[in-house]
Amino acid sequence: MIEESKRGFFSQYRKELEQYIQDRFLLIQLQASEKLAKLIALFFILILFGFLFFFVLLFLSIMAGYYFAAITGSLYTGFGIVTGSYLCLLGILFLSRKWFNKKIINSVIGIFFEKNNEEDEKRK
Repeated sequence: MIEESKRGFFSQYRKELEQYIQDRFLLIQLQASEKLAKLIALFFILILFGFLFFFVLLFLSIMAGYYFAAITGSLYTGFGIVTGSYLCLLGILFLSRKWFNKKIINSVIGIFFEKNNEEDEKRK
């Protein structure tokens, strides 16, 4: 008698359980796609800003090279000063690459594990 009631219980709620599992799987897919979309958007925005920053820096570097060339009286010395400053910046970036790496990793993890406002409200 107990066995029959267990079978009846599971057969009665089997379709509801299957629907719940499918809905839960769909929710996980939607949340993952939202987080991936945020990462891709952030990636493209950073590339766009980086591209624009590159051109601004390029033209400022040319201007600085000619400025230092006018001050020193030598084109090679003027652009050499600009090149030397970039080599110093490259050294600083090389030494602090672990810090930048941690910041990027923390940003990506933050995007993946941020909670939705709706989830927070439901759990409270």
